[in-house]
Amino acid sequence: MTVPAPPKPWVIGPVTRTDFVRYQGASGDMNPIHHDERFARAAGFPSPFSVGMWQAGLLGSYATEWLGAANVRDFRVRFRQQVWPDDELTCSGTVLREYTVDGTAMVDVELTCLRQTGEVAVTAWSSFVADGPREGGD
Repeated sequence: MTVPAPPKPWVIGPVTRTDFVRYQGASGDMNPIHHDERFARAAGFPSPFSVGMWQAGLLGSYATEWLGAANVRDFRVRFRQQVWPDDELTCSGTVLREYTVDGTAMVDVELTCLRQTGEVAVTAWSSFVADGPREGGD
């Protein structure tokens, strides 16, 4: 089985409140803590912050560009740090293990979304069919 090397890290940002609101509109999660300054401050935060699923989605996009959306078999996330306006995010991944299940080549990967501070915003773990079709049609 041959698993392609991870793509180079994907850098996003600096992120803006507009990025947050666009994700909110697409997801239907319109909690004002993610876009309303007064509301966020009243809740004890310095400003609105991103919906964590946005970063999880960025990691999902990174992984499926690498290994193919049709090949995803499992995707789990852990939210670790909030993402704020003006943060710069870097998404990357590593292969954890390659194995076979019932004759199907599989690969498990760990994905990381880092803030410019070096803190991990979101970690994800995903399993893919290793020899399935990739984006671009092979």
